[in-house]
Amino acid sequence: MLDLKFIRENPELVKTGAANKNEKCDIDLILKLDGERRDIIHKVEQLKGERNKASGEIAKKKKAGESADAEIAAMRQVGEQIAGLDNDLREVDGKLHEALTWVPNLPHESAPVGKDEAANKVVREWGEKPKQDFKVLPHWEIGEKLDLLDLPAATALSGNGFYVLKGAGAQLHRALINYMLDMHTSDGFQEFNVPHIVSGETMFGTGQLPKLADDMYRIESDDLYLIPTGEVPLTNLFKNRILELDELPVNIVAYTPCFRREAGAAGKDTRGMLRVHQFHKVELVKIVRPEDSYNELENLVAQCEKVLQGLELPYRVSELATGDLSFAAAKCYDLELWAPGVGSYLEISSVSNFESFQARRMKCRFRNADKKMEHPHTLNGSGLALARLIPAIVENYQNADGTITVPSVLRPYMKGAEKIS
Repeated sequence: MLDLKFIRENPELVKTGAANKNEKCDIDLILKLDGERRDIIHKVEQLKGERNKASGEIAKKKKAGESADAEIAAMRQVGEQIAGLDNDLREVDGKLHEALTWVPNLPHESAPVGKDEAANKVVREWGEKPKQDFKVLPHWEIGEKLDLLDLPAATALSGNGFYVLKGAGAQLHRALINYMLDMHTSDGFQEFNVPHIVSGETMFGTGQLPKLADDMYRIESDDLYLIPTGEVPLTNLFKNRILELDELPVNIVAYTPCFRREAGAAGKDTRGMLRVHQFHKVELVKIVRPEDSYNELENLVAQCEKVLQGLELPYRVSELATGDLSFAAAKCYDLELWAPGVGSYLEISSVSNFESFQARRMKCRFRNADKKMEHPHTLNGSGLALARLIPAIVENYQNADGTITVPSVLRPYMKGAEKIS
């Protein structure tokens, strides 16, 4: 969440930032409620002052043996006024909190201003697209031919938007998870195994609720949610925590399944594995000192790129425009893999800096060098998502004879197999 004092002092800046992210929130209502809240608090303080003064007068009269009935009656009336104002304050606080939950994080000043992904800026490309002198089959066709992918079986089990990997396809999936976890932990990330079902409070902490409620799978009988990304449980490990300065930076990683309804994605990339309701991901999270967060963002992007470079897959890095940023992100880079079978780039990772937005929502703080409380900055990135990574591998490493070459870094995880046939 944004700091209320910051909104109060910079209302036009907040309005502009929200508009640039295509987010609707009522800043004028927040300012009105904030004014009401401060007015009520002022009145309560005045009344408490009167009550304290009256208590002193009552004590004096009783000590002098005089009647204090009038003062006691007046104090009782003041107490009733305070109780009424306390009720008013609770009501205003509730309305104010609700309004604040819909205010997005503001985009960083360096983010390109634009209404949608068309304004995203490609900042670099890596690798060469393969020169394949044959028709490259999309992953759903080569996957079926090689008996790696069974979409009809997934549909029979769960409906549209799911996939089944089998044989070498399932082995490739497992190999990628182990390859990524081994790389990230070797580079200093601590591995976690976290719950895949979390509370609404946990979803609120990272900004999924209330904004993205329609995209989430909710278990209504228990008021719990299936996680849409490992970011949610990993980051919330630190909710309601006070960290010491020497505990920062935090670098953690987890492999999790992820579940998304994709409620607003009808008609987009629906073939094969490209847009599904359950997918698997290795997720990286950093919790850092505020002054370090943008250097840490670049480090996190480099960490995710390292996976792709090891796999020798051509990709590009794009800086997201304001209108394409998530509700909680201040700045984000997307890593996009070239997939020749579908003839397009596939988003494989989003690497974001949330600044203090998530830390405020989940009440995470740290003691700075002056021993004062401060909110850390949180970052996360997919390192990487397998539902896009596997299609890119089977399309980029496809051979004219219908086989798929196994990337060399994965062969130790696949019993030395050089090809899938």
